[in-house]
Amino acid sequence: MAQPSALSADEARLLAGLDGTRAGMVAQILEWTAINSGSRNLDGCAAMADRLAEAFAPLGMVTLCDPAPASAMAADGREIPLAHGRILHVVQRPDAPVRVLLTGHMDTVFGPDHPFQACRWLDADTLNGPGTADMKGGIAVMLAALSAIAASPFAARIGWDVMINADEEVSSLGSAPLLADAARRCHLGLTYEPALPDGTLAGARRGSGNFSAHVAGRAAHAGREPEKGRNALLAAADLALRLKALTADDLSVNPAKIDGGGPGNIVPDNAVLRWNMRPATLAAQDRAQAAITALVAEIAAAHQVHIHLHGGFARPPKPLDANQRRLFDLVRDCGAAIGLPIGWRDTGGVCDGNNLAATGLAVVDTLGPRGGAIHSADEFLCADSLEERARLSALILARVAQSGWVR
Repeated sequence: MAQPSALSADEARLLAGLDGTRAGMVAQILEWTAINSGSRNLDGCAAMADRLAEAFAPLGMVTLCDPAPASAMAADGREIPLAHGRILHVVQRPDAPVRVLLTGHMDTVFGPDHPFQACRWLDADTLNGPGTADMKGGIAVMLAALSAIAASPFAARIGWDVMINADEEVSSLGSAPLLADAARRCHLGLTYEPALPDGTLAGARRGSGNFSAHVAGRAAHAGREPEKGRNALLAAADLALRLKALTADDLSVNPAKIDGGGPGNIVPDNAVLRWNMRPATLAAQDRAQAAITALVAEIAAAHQVHIHLHGGFARPPKPLDANQRRLFDLVRDCGAAIGLPIGWRDTGGVCDGNNLAATGLAVVDTLGPRGGAIHSADEFLCADSLEERARLSALILARVAQSGWVR
């Protein structure tokens, strides 16, 4: 393996400019986490978008983009619209020879009614709080790295698109088309989900699909003439069991909830089954999709019910293929140049990196600070990693600016 190249004088000056930036990043994170931006809190997401627009204004042309239409299935089977917050889009030097897409999300899993709302220091370097690691800390790292590059001699040779959405925690249904369009315009992608507490990055990722099936049966008196009924709840349960049986090494299936049923003396005529699937490969995803279609038809015929399907695979699998490995090698070499060991491991978790990779873009999606216990009230950020991760990103950008990147 080739030895990583030493820092040039310009690179060393670039990274020195990030020394002492921890306090400023912590202040930003504390300000941003004080804004509740749960995915469904549209007012909070709007307030967060305004703060971010102000923070990123020196780095390019800022636009707040409307999300694409999205929908969900209600407990009675009706398809209802889903509203999402606007997406921050920053563009700088769109005609540069190398364009990098940097992505993050302003939303969190903690709505305004969740008890976890405030930050507290667990020790001098560990900040507990909602969204500290996932991923307002990552946005601070992105902003610091881009600000350093913008003030460096490398800036003229690189352009960037920044996209920070407000629906990542709910599958990016409203922002996915915009992310895909930006990915097709750029040469490589950097996403700022948190690294693990030991600094490990995510490698290959499974895909994810969320589905709902509305089962419409026929009500009848459960004592006098149950044979005239068509039990929607029973059909939904049968479908859940049949779906679970699809589980394989390359496919996990989680039947999660059944809405429906009613009084014990009525054959239930309405049920909604909800489930999640995580395929490891595109072949597994295709197999799962075909199996869903077949099972829905079989269950509908066997129980004499009507089944309407909603949802799909919003996050395709992200294999660690040769295209992705090429970017991981660059990230590893940049880490080595600043004394930061970089490793990665596969995960069943998903993020916008899945969507970017599906367009053919090479993307590393855990360039945020170290942290852990995300999606829980124990979420924490390792504040001592803020400068190191900003330095890593700044060096990646500098080396791409110097050497170029062929997509």
